[in-house]
Parts: sequence; C-alpha cells; structure tokens
Amino acid sequence: MAEDSGAKREHGDGPDGQDDQDPLRGSRTSGFWAAIVGLGVILVLLVVFIAQNTRTTTVSFLVWDGQVPVAVALLIAAVAGLFLAGLAGMLRILQLRRRVHRARR
Repeated sequence: MAEDSGAKREHGDGPDGQDDQDPLRGSRTSGFWAAIVGLGVILVLLVVFIAQNTRTTTVSFLVWDGQVPVAVALLIAAVAGLFLAGLAGMLRILQLRRRVHRARR
C-alpha cells in the first residue's frame, strides 16, 4: 500500500521522535521553571543549615585567625572548592578548544 504524503503523522513522528502537536512537551520555559523550583529548595535548605549551625569556631589560615560561625566557615570552604573546580574545568575546556583549533589548521 502506497503511503500518502499528506497523511496525518502518527504519534512520535516528529523530527525528534515527539509529536509536534503534543501540548505537554518540554520547553525552555518549563526547564527554567524547574530550575527556579530547584534553586528555591536549595535556598530553603541553605537557610535551615545556617540557622542550625550558628556556633562559632576558630579558623586559622596562614597568618589570619578569626572567630566565625560554623556555617559561614563551611560555606566559604564550599564556595572556594566550587571556584577551584570551575577554574580547573574552564582551563580544560580552553585546552581542548585550542587542540581542536590547531587540528583544523
């Protein structure tokens, strides 16, 4: 039986395997909304963490000494770790881009 070129598409016949008329398909807006909800949950957990860890501790680094709440010390350490991991990742990406650029010449 010959297929009619004007026939209605079946479910899943879109270019990405999804129905083009599906009203529940994912979009940038739904992804953004999910990210906002996720960040809101993380923010609430962060506030609870800070509220529960208000006891102070002594922190010494090289020549600096100081009294800070435990939560602040841990958050500073976490941010410093994220910064260093991001820096290492950025340097690796730049290294790979340079390698690809040189290979294309």
